[in-house]
Amino acid sequence: MSSWFGSPVQWPRYIPWIIEPTPWLKPWHHLSQQGSRQHWAWQATGNDPQFWLFKRLPLPGWHMLEVAMDHDQPSVSVRLYMDTGEGFSQAQSIYLPLKSGRITKRLFYVPGRLKALRFDPMESEGFFALRHFRIVWLTPWFAHDRLAQRLANMHYHWRDIAKADVLPRLKRQALKQGRHWRELALADYDATFERMSAQRSYSGWLADLREPEPEELSQALATLSFKPTISVLVPVYNPRLEWLRECLDSVLEQTYACWQLCIADDASTDTAVRDLLAEYAVRDDRIQIAYRSENGHICAASNSALDLVRGEFVALLDHDDMLTPNALFHIVEALQRHPEAGLLYSDEDKINEAGERYDPHFKPQWNPDLLLAQNYLSHLGVYRTNLVREVGGFREGFEGSQDHDLALRCTARLAPSQIVHIPHVLYHWRAGEGSTAKGSEGKDYTSESGLKAVRSYLASHHPSARAEHGQYPNTYRVHWPLPEPAPLVSLLVPTRDRVEILRPCVDAILERTDYPNFELLILDNQSTCAETLAYMHKVSERDSRVRVLHWNQPFNYSAINNFGARKARGDIIGLVNNDIEPINSGWLTEMVGQATRPEIGCVGAKLYYPNETVQHAGVILGIGGVAGHAHKYFSRNSPGYFTRLHLAHNLSAVTAACLLVRRSVFEQVDGLNETHLPVAFNDVDFCLKVRKAGYRNLWTPYAELYHHESVSRGQDDNAKKRARAAGEVAYMRKAWGPALDSDPAYNPNLTLVHEDFSLR
Repeated sequence: MSSWFGSPVQWPRYIPWIIEPTPWLKPWHHLSQQGSRQHWAWQATGNDPQFWLFKRLPLPGWHMLEVAMDHDQPSVSVRLYMDTGEGFSQAQSIYLPLKSGRITKRLFYVPGRLKALRFDPMESEGFFALRHFRIVWLTPWFAHDRLAQRLANMHYHWRDIAKADVLPRLKRQALKQGRHWRELALADYDATFERMSAQRSYSGWLADLREPEPEELSQALATLSFKPTISVLVPVYNPRLEWLRECLDSVLEQTYACWQLCIADDASTDTAVRDLLAEYAVRDDRIQIAYRSENGHICAASNSALDLVRGEFVALLDHDDMLTPNALFHIVEALQRHPEAGLLYSDEDKINEAGERYDPHFKPQWNPDLLLAQNYLSHLGVYRTNLVREVGGFREGFEGSQDHDLALRCTARLAPSQIVHIPHVLYHWRAGEGSTAKGSEGKDYTSESGLKAVRSYLASHHPSARAEHGQYPNTYRVHWPLPEPAPLVSLLVPTRDRVEILRPCVDAILERTDYPNFELLILDNQSTCAETLAYMHKVSERDSRVRVLHWNQPFNYSAINNFGARKARGDIIGLVNNDIEPINSGWLTEMVGQATRPEIGCVGAKLYYPNETVQHAGVILGIGGVAGHAHKYFSRNSPGYFTRLHLAHNLSAVTAACLLVRRSVFEQVDGLNETHLPVAFNDVDFCLKVRKAGYRNLWTPYAELYHHESVSRGQDDNAKKRARAAGEVAYMRKAWGPALDSDPAYNPNLTLVHEDFSLR
């Protein structure tokens, strides 16, 4: 018997092959080494920097590339080239976009004996330091397991397939195509690495961030008329002492002085923890400590801390995280404007073991459907004390997602105006080894607790709805039930000629829709093509769900759809472009389940271009002056901004290329604007009218369709069309200007130039 790293005898799942720093990695091209006193070890002097490696090369088989770099770029992607005797080529290379502040990994396969490796650390000029570079040999079974797991989690072809079924299916596909299964698998695996470039780095953004000068801050503090005591709750159990000290110091260093620090030590076994807490209790009489006699876990400890509270508000702080110096000031400053607030929450970022800040989460304003899908409120959360006590404090049995459970129970008792978002980073979430901040997959129990919290909320408020795990850890999907009987849905499809576009759309809807009760109204706008007219006649004769209505007027998208809505028989109106093709048969069932909720207005779908990139994932107001599509051109498998591409959530607007709304709501806001918006922005205007009427608009990723955008209408490519488009922009700015400049579903720190959630 033998062992590996002290474990019982087994083949190791991986063996380190190259460990950085390594003398074998040689600078080769567009690289200049910096002096030892420089922060950056290397400068890329051109757009093709290269290291070459000739010795200690990986053997044929499966490997893992691990890279961590500091750099001065908004984002960095690296590439590893393999020379098996025919030189370096793109075909034998792997691509890896690096994650800020941590080691990034990916599988790769060495197809034969190597002559050399080439490592390209950047794709542009700049400065960097290579903190970690390692190639790890993997046993085939471990590599296959990781490969199948990533495909099942992240690739759209495989995400509904059990991990155990992925490779067998790949092998059957490869056999039919006469190819090796590994070739297919690696192509799909490579597609899961997002090829996006941020416009601005977070470190650069922080460098330009202006904090108030001491005099300004002093004046602002003096003008506060409402100065509540904020009690900071810190449950403690065996933290790293230096992190606990930094956590407590971040409270003592607050510029707002009316605070109380309520610490509950949950019977830590490290006696140094008690000594450190005692030291701090002596330093400041605003610090109170409860020493628990037995370990009860985080909910029990948090309740012990809650018992110490004297303040009007409580702020939640983990024992290894940190508040920014002005965190409580920003909370109280917001309370001057929102004295009725019951819950306030801020933006946040992460801090690594080197003390570097990264991965900021810039959040929307109150977004109830997003809260059901993930705990986006998270840090910093500040609650009115009597509200927390009214709901029973922290519930034991929800450890790991106790803050999500608390947020759901508290927000259920608050009006939207009482839930206040503060668009400043006020909290640093420690990304230590094994923490949820570093990787949510590290704590599977948190996902289970979160699902339990969502189910508990639904049981109390929406008992006929059910929840399940989402695509990513700590995300959830809610299935909303259909009414009985299922309401009739009228799908309105405006068209003119172009049967080659219309036929795939109509046929796909009829064939790939499992919803049991819908009609499809083809709204013909002066078609003259004989083949198109013949198809419309034939399909209406063949399928009783299809009707053809003729609109003999100049093109006006708003007027055509208003005409169709008047002729429709359904209780739900569906606006559908003639270049739409459903992908999943449950698309309409999902959208109807959402649209029949009384609080919901417009419901939008997830639309892809034919090349499998995102065309529409909701509309963000203000981009380009009026509006733009969220996550446009992201790959289909991309998680999006904080996994939002896979979460149902509220947005200000969605596209009318595929939009559902109850007829009563459509009529309440007088439909689409025929007079001022005959072509563009009528859907944004309509959604804003619906929102103004008191409904929440919603986008769902669970209704997926292809969209061949604007192929039938064409582009705004002549003077008349450009003048019309300019007039529509002017109307939107005049009608909705302030709303367009402050989208509650977005964040003022994010760009209004691009559609990629990069920093402003």
